[in-house]
Amino acid sequence: MALNNPVVSSKPHILMLADWFEPGYKAGGPIRSCVNFVRQMKDKYHLSVLTTDRDLDAEAPYEGVTTDKWIEFEHGIDILYCSPQNLSWKYILRQIKSRQPDFIYLNSMYSRYFTIYPLLMRRLGYISQPVVLSPRGMLRESALRFRKTKKKIFLNLLRFCGIHKLVRFHATDATEQQDVYLHFGKNVSVTLAPNFAGAVGPYPGAAVKKEKQLSIIFIGRIHPIKNLDYLLELLPQVDGHLVLTIVGSEEDKDYTSRCKNMVAAYPPRIEVRFTGEIPNHQLPELIRQHHIFALPTSGENFGHAIFESLALGKPVVISDQTPWRNLAASKAGWDIALASKSEFINALQQACDFNQQQYDEWSYGAWQHAANFAAQPDVKQLYYKLFQ
Repeated sequence: MALNNPVVSSKPHILMLADWFEPGYKAGGPIRSCVNFVRQMKDKYHLSVLTTDRDLDAEAPYEGVTTDKWIEFEHGIDILYCSPQNLSWKYILRQIKSRQPDFIYLNSMYSRYFTIYPLLMRRLGYISQPVVLSPRGMLRESALRFRKTKKKIFLNLLRFCGIHKLVRFHATDATEQQDVYLHFGKNVSVTLAPNFAGAVGPYPGAAVKKEKQLSIIFIGRIHPIKNLDYLLELLPQVDGHLVLTIVGSEEDKDYTSRCKNMVAAYPPRIEVRFTGEIPNHQLPELIRQHHIFALPTSGENFGHAIFESLALGKPVVISDQTPWRNLAASKAGWDIALASKSEFINALQQACDFNQQQYDEWSYGAWQHAANFAAQPDVKQLYYKLFQ
């Protein structure tokens, strides 16, 4: 249903800008962060989403989606899927002015159209609304290692122009808060509010588990930052029959080739399959077919796949570079320093050695950990502070 401008609502109005949104899925966690945000906030605010009309690296627009018009995504949430020919300064400024939002929410650090343009518009006085900027993990040292020169130039430009003084930063954990302070100084405005999690259903029960047998699922881009090769190096040192499913885009072709060469040298007791990308709505059923989730990542802003695996009763084996910490204490999994390969091997071996009773206990612990996180009562209040 096409909508008229401006928005007519008794609620305060937030305009969110993001490169990708549903039905997209190839950009991974950032899409889910944005979708969860608008659904959680629509009871208090009216939400508008300005995004692109196609998924990450896709040549064609989403099937069946109306482009270049404001339509209703859900009750209380409007959306405009922008076509490539309209991705311009003039068009984006016109949409911001037509919506007349009370707040503008940016969900990237380096997006040309949905971060850089709006920030420059704010700096030059074309727009006057408060701007909230969520770095989405892009200030982490592990993320800055890639395309380092361009990112450094942009961050220096922000500081030089004083743009960092005109925005409110949204940090999703204490590490990101410190990253903001590191790059922009202690005097900037930063609000700490964790990502909204998805819904957690009733405990789904545990998969069938036999000793010395372990099925593992890895979900993430096949890119050095996700450390798939680290996991592949460890598996031959685990005693047992292992099955590994790798879900994610082959973003770095050379790195993917190296990972596949490692797999080709495996003994028959280790089975590996690369599925490529899978739409989000199909992931839960695939996760249910495995015993554990593994991701020795170099850094995650949140880790939606981690949360979703926990919520489905799957213990996780992850690095300590995510917000998910102290998992072993609640028998939800293991969060381990990347320098401690022996601890990763021990965790995988422990999971492989579980009998049914032991696995049942850790499966329930994983689900309970996710349920406790989702039940936090004060998360919305933290977000309300951002938009007031």
